[in-house]
Amino acid sequence: MRSNSSLSPLFFHFTLFADHGPLRYLFFCLCLMTYVTIISANAVIFLTVCLEKSLHQPMYIFICFLSLNSLCGSAAFFPRFLVDVLSDSHFISRMSCFIQMYIIHSYKGQEITVLTVMAYDRFVAILHPLHYHSRMTLKMVRHLLIFALFSPVCVFSFFFYLSSRLPLCGNKVHRLFCTIWSVVQLSCVDTTTEDIARQVLVVLYIVVPLFFVLYTYLRILLVCRRSSTEFRGKALQTCLPHIITFLNFCISILCEVSLYTVDEVNTFAIVFLSMEFLIVPPITNPLVYGLNLPQIRGVIFRRVKICKIALAAKPKVQQAQSSDCHTTSY
Repeated sequence: MRSNSSLSPLFFHFTLFADHGPLRYLFFCLCLMTYVTIISANAVIFLTVCLEKSLHQPMYIFICFLSLNSLCGSAAFFPRFLVDVLSDSHFISRMSCFIQMYIIHSYKGQEITVLTVMAYDRFVAILHPLHYHSRMTLKMVRHLLIFALFSPVCVFSFFFYLSSRLPLCGNKVHRLFCTIWSVVQLSCVDTTTEDIARQVLVVLYIVVPLFFVLYTYLRILLVCRRSSTEFRGKALQTCLPHIITFLNFCISILCEVSLYTVDEVNTFAIVFLSMEFLIVPPITNPLVYGLNLPQIRGVIFRRVKICKIALAAKPKVQQAQSSDCHTTSY
């Protein structure tokens, strides 16, 4: 237990940022390109599903929500991170730190919840195809999305309250962004309650979803073994993107958990694990769904083709209008 000899700090200091001279400008450009890629890829998926009525089906609505969630989660990290890369001062106010960690943790909780709901959607579609539309109605989809949105917010609000009331005796955060546990480690008092709450959080948002997804795919696998080759091909086509996305999320969670076992001296490992946690899933998710699902891919290519035709026709229209103006003047 730390001595409660100082007041809780008003600012936190990110200790991982260092001045590497011109290299930080290269790192800034790479991170900026990454952020632009995340925004572009997820925005394309989100707008494609929203604008195309044929994609207003449960699976695509969940994909749309997943892309929107990635946009919100990335916005909580990248703007502040890009400023810190170029800045000589790496301090963040206590309030900003708590807001950042609240949004980032809620974003991850919403992602795992949506992926779990998507596993249930595939489970019903493959095991009960005749009853799929009667079960996965728009009302049911709305309820599942509301659950995916607000359940992590409510849970992390409780953890946010527990961490915000702790008196802190330090202000050095050995991370690239604020997390609940990096702040709890600075506490001056016993954190047994917070440690128990963390274990509950792990069970709720890692263990339970993992077992549920494994159960659904085990049932799907058993059904596919007794089905035709054509049926197995269709099942694999619809399930493969979700499997890749879920495995990618599990790897990112594993990297985040690994941060607490890495020695603080090993700065490179901490930076790498932190970046994977917030960069890889938002980039790979839209690419996996945009490139592997023919319905989304077909709509994207069709709209791009329409835009190219419209842009190619625009100069011809302007030229024709200009010609009409010259004819009128004579």
